[in-house]
Amino acid sequence: MPDAAALKRRMGRVGVWNATLSAESASFEREAAAEIESLGFGTLWVGESPTGKEALAHSAILLEATQRMLIATGIANVWVRDATAASNGANALAEAFGGRFVLGLGVSHAPTVSVRGHDYQRPVSVMRSYLDAMDATEYSGPLPEPAPRMLAALRTRMLELAAQRTHGAHPYFVPLEHTARARAILGPDPVLAPEQTVVLDTDPERARQTARRFTSFYLRLPNYANNLRDLGWDDKDLANGGSDALVDAVVAWGDPETIIERVRAHHDAGADHVCVQPLAETADDMMEHLRILARSGLISG
Repeated sequence: MPDAAALKRRMGRVGVWNATLSAESASFEREAAAEIESLGFGTLWVGESPTGKEALAHSAILLEATQRMLIATGIANVWVRDATAASNGANALAEAFGGRFVLGLGVSHAPTVSVRGHDYQRPVSVMRSYLDAMDATEYSGPLPEPAPRMLAALRTRMLELAAQRTHGAHPYFVPLEHTARARAILGPDPVLAPEQTVVLDTDPERARQTARRFTSFYLRLPNYANNLRDLGWDDKDLANGGSDALVDAVVAWGDPETIIERVRAHHDAGADHVCVQPLAETADDMMEHLRILARSGLISG
């Protein structure tokens, strides 16, 4: 398995977190992924939802369409497949696509898990047991190098588990101060790859309206709300889709330089890789925002 330093180099400093593209056809996604690679982004992250594409199959579509860029799950839900399926599936992708697949794992959230008939309890213990089972899985196929693993980690115990048992952490829906905290908990070596949502719009009212449609969903999930409370935000900040201050902290909005400054600030706070998620009305709009950001120096900056 590659060490964290090698993985950091391969991931690059900036990637893309893909939500809008996931609802598109496979042919659209293939073209989009190839263009994202051509723009210079180092890693393309894909999520997993109860109504969307299965994470490993989805990753295979994107790996087939690209040549150098890493494809990472952000995240593959541990309640969706058992540890053997996750381990063998990740290893098959790693071998087939030259080590370009990164398996990001997460425990998801109680509302999402309960609809599958599972009892959401003790997420750190569940993840530890899942990793134990993955480690115990035998894989008989050719495997030059197993797929790297990362954890969706927000709070102290999951971040510590990420540092102890995987290549690092992929925090989602976090303000800048979380990055410094996560780095202090992880230590210097593990990969720290936070997601940063962005809105390419300089009008404050319109940009916050766009952002608040996004924050309203995530603030209803206890894991994210409790993480923000740990960071000092109070219930007034979390109400009604988030206060202006909280929305501004979680979602970077403005001109390209303002967004680039936020990404740079995450790097300064200890992030190795920042995956940007542009909020846009359509997949075509999202791709145009990525083009603008790349031309403005996001990747080189």
